[in-house]
Amino acid sequence: MFNQTAAMYIDPATTSLIIQISAGVLITVGTFLGIFWSKIKRAFKKNKDEETESIDVSEINALHDGEKDLITAGDLLSDDDN
Repeated sequence: MFNQTAAMYIDPATTSLIIQISAGVLITVGTFLGIFWSKIKRAFKKNKDEETESIDVSEINALHDGEKDLITAGDLLSDDDN
């Protein structure tokens, strides 16, 4: 029943395909684990982030002096150390 030998040939294109599939699986698993790990770290880090300083809305509105309610990058990056 199993006495017949099978003649098989794996050409370079098949080998290349196997390597590409393996690399794709490794990259996908690595990406998934990286995203999953960052979400776990963020969940434990949330308690520490609650103590950070928040931006007061009145400070932002004072920058505009009654102008339209649009915050520009210049408003956020301006140096107000005076």
